[in-house]
Order: sequence, then structure tokens, then C-alpha cells
Amino acid sequence: MDDIVRQAIAKWPNVPACYGWLGLDARGGWYLRDAQVQATGAFTQGGVAKGDLLRHDKLLAFIGRNYACDARGCWFFQNGPQRVFVELEAAPWVWRIAPDLSLSAHTGAVARLDKLLLDEQGRVFALTDLGLGLVHSLDVELVASAVEQAGWMLEDVLAADLPARHGFVLSPQQLAQDSAAG
Repeated sequence: MDDIVRQAIAKWPNVPACYGWLGLDARGGWYLRDAQVQATGAFTQGGVAKGDLLRHDKLLAFIGRNYACDARGCWFFQNGPQRVFVELEAAPWVWRIAPDLSLSAHTGAVARLDKLLLDEQGRVFALTDLGLGLVHSLDVELVASAVEQAGWMLEDVLAADLPARHGFVLSPQQLAQDSAAG
């Protein structure tokens, strides 16, 4: 976490959290979701409900450096004193695989592979020392090659089981709404 963020938290410790305004898609893209976009539906519905893709390199790097998870398994971007919870399309990480078979996340973080998982839709997830993430669709061919040539193994899973099994929440906004209602 950036020092300036830690200082802001210390200066303003009681800033309310923000839900629904930021999403991470299955290709590692960050999306800004204003109130109008949120009214069109859940982030996982895609289309117009996704919002506007963020493209500013310095903003993306700032989000990546300040991306973390709370005790509930809700992922967030610490924006100064405010936690901006992230709606996840598939998983908290999106992994890119290099030709040497090393893994790096959509945030730039480097990880060590523990296990590969294959869901019923044919999506490949990588369990790493940083947690579970979806392998970027452009890198599935590298995974197939690694399975054949490097002995990587795939374990079958159901996508619906992944959040509970690996301790993450796809929609912190829905969790907050359910908690407030119950």
C-alpha cells in the first residue's frame, strides 16, 4: 500500500466504504460503474452494466498497488481513506502466463503456481501463493502446451464452488445489501 494512502487513513479513519463503483472483469480490466450503470444491472451481467473501462496507466498502477482483501474475502482498492469494494466477474486475480511459464497478475504482482483448475465452462483458474485467479483467455494455449510438455495437471471444479472454497466474494455490494436487510 502506498504511504500516501496510509497517511490518509490515519488522518480520516472513518470514511464510509464505497460499493458497486468498481469492477474487475475476466480479462483483468478495471471498470468504473457510476450510479446510472449500476441501475442497469449487476457487473456480472456484462454489457452496459460493466461500465467504463479505465485506461489511464498511472491510475491503473495506483489501483494495483492498493488492491487488497478484507477478512470477509471482499476485494477492494484503498483509495486514500476510502475502501472501494470491487465487483468481480470471475475471481480476484487475472493471471498472465509468460513463455517461460511464470505468472503475473493484472496488477503486475508475480506469483508462484500451486495448482490449475478447470471449470465446467472450460475456463482455467490458477491457484497461486497469492490466491485464486482466472488465467487470461489469451494464455490458455500456453496452459495447454504446459499440460502436454511440462506436466501441468488440471483439476476439475465447478465455478459456483470457487468463491467459498477459496475465500473470496464476487459481489461485496450484494453481500453488504444482504447484511443490511438481514
